[in-house]
Amino acid sequence: MRAPKSFEDGMARLETILSQMQSEETTLSESVKLYAEAASLMEYCHAALEKASLQMEEIDAARSEKADPEAEE
Repeated sequence: MRAPKSFEDGMARLETILSQMQSEETTLSESVKLYAEAASLMEYCHAALEKASLQMEEIDAARSEKADPEAEE
């Protein structure tokens, strides 16, 4: 499995996998392969969310420093 182009692409693929796994037509072997792909996608999406969270924290910290210049001292 190659990494998705974006968080949104990863989430869309996870939704597709979920639908496929819920299908009665999906074999056990296919389900195992889908599960492995989903686990990898969840790891990718979690990392993307963590990165975004860190970026927002940095933005908030920078804004706080600008709003209260005495806080640096």
